[in-house]
Amino acid sequence: MSSALRIHWTIAPEIAPRPLINCNRCGFVKAYRCSEKFRVNANGKRIDVWLIYRCVDCDNSWNFGILERCNRRDIAPALLAALESNDPSLVRSHAFDIVALRNQVGRVEEFPDAVVRKRVIGGIKRGAMALELRLGLEVPVSLRLDRLLANELGISRSRLQALDERRLLTIEPDGAKALRKPVREGVTIRIDLASEPDRRTIISAAGG
Repeated sequence: MSSALRIHWTIAPEIAPRPLINCNRCGFVKAYRCSEKFRVNANGKRIDVWLIYRCVDCDNSWNFGILERCNRRDIAPALLAALESNDPSLVRSHAFDIVALRNQVGRVEEFPDAVVRKRVIGGIKRGAMALELRLGLEVPVSLRLDRLLANELGISRSRLQALDERRLLTIEPDGAKALRKPVREGVTIRIDLASEPDRRTIISAAGG
């Protein structure tokens, strides 16, 4: 694609998924929010680690298992220090591990809200006739690709569909069916805007 401006988007979800748990205080299934704190319990040479969650209504606690009866010698000192100090990046990596959460509780409430960081990686903005967007994820997100593109480019989802039908929009891998699926790491979107009168506005919104 000639005269394409290449931009990398890094997508970071804003709200951690919330496990849905039968709260023994409320007497109903409730969403539990991450407290952003680990509980580290040492029993001799064995260590257990949980990430603490709280009921959104009554503050009742639930422990999300991270390590179970792990020998202290098998835990890197830096990791143990991060757990004991509630390192924010480590908390985030576990709080957004929706597969592990589902394995423990089954039902999880997800949120599509995300922040997108944009960085030009190639091409020239002046005179650009096309966009090439490369997507990266901090952690997996539930946000659909068509919603992401519509929100960040300032165009409707129906227009995205029309661009696809005119073969002006291509997605690798998976093609147009990727539009209705959650955003994936490594996806590349190419949009030919040569015939679009508002291409400068779209390119500017993309981060160019």
